[in-house]
Amino acid sequence: MMPLTMAKAGESNSIKRVGGKEEIRRFLENLGFVVGGDVTVVSENGGNVIVSVKDSRVAISREMANKIMI
Repeated sequence: MMPLTMAKAGESNSIKRVGGKEEIRRFLENLGFVVGGDVTVVSENGGNVIVSVKDSRVAISREMANKIMI
């Protein structure tokens, strides 16, 4: 298991765990980051990570991406 920030761009990964406080986990779940779901890193831009999850692109901070384990 490793944080999402360690994934290579264009590589599809399965989400193993979503960490952080309850409100952060709920926020990420609402964006589509659920255990067992697929996530692909599109690019990194100035500390933010752009990912493709559930057929949509989402930009999240590096801090949030570190809470998502793949």
